[in-house]
Amino acid sequence: MILGVNVDHVATVREARKTFEPDPVMAATLAVLGGADGITVHLREDRRHMHDRDLRILREVVQHELNLEMAATEEMVRIALEVKPDMVTLVPEKREELTTEGGLDVIGQKDHLKEVIKRIHDANIPVSLFINPHIMDVDVSRETGADMVEIHTGLYANAKGKRREEELHRVRESVKIAKRQSLAANAGHGLNYFNVKSIAEIEGIRGLYIGHSIISRAVLVGIERAVREMKELIKKP
Repeated sequence: MILGVNVDHVATVREARKTFEPDPVMAATLAVLGGADGITVHLREDRRHMHDRDLRILREVVQHELNLEMAATEEMVRIALEVKPDMVTLVPEKREELTTEGGLDVIGQKDHLKEVIKRIHDANIPVSLFINPHIMDVDVSRETGADMVEIHTGLYANAKGKRREEELHRVRESVKIAKRQSLAANAGHGLNYFNVKSIAEIEGIRGLYIGHSIISRAVLVGIERAVREMKELIKKP
């Protein structure tokens, strides 16, 4: 199972003062030294944290998987085709949200997603769709031509007691259906050092994509150690 570390929140701290530090590129190199299998960045329309320059430098220095999270817009497709990340994850995006609030509306946007995915595929870049843990969403993702899906684990992460078990079951079922549909299955959003093991134990998950909790711990213990500790937690028993 791979671990993709999202370094957006390093840039969030930088943008609090509109200065040059901390540098998300440096954080990415240290995350790799700590055992990260890949680096994820979300280039938002409003550039609230990551900038175009960050992405371009990361493309030059990151030798592991570089995953670009982006909205399915003309501007972002153009940037992806220029930078050529190792993979693209299409995500929903609203200006007023603090973080991504849910999965793509793959049913309502199926035709548009098909077109965007084809253009990205023409550049030999694999595409993942960030989706809610719904069986229908997995089915439609296959129809769009996507190579993989990332199951949104936010509801699981925020739930407690019996509700958490119900949300965990939904994630498990979504991963199972993805496998039947020949879609690689990833998972991410809201995962931390206390709730990640149940997700990591799901059979068939290709990788976990985690940002906020790792960067939060890195403030206290350093990013290399924070990544190493997460890698230990997600190892299969």
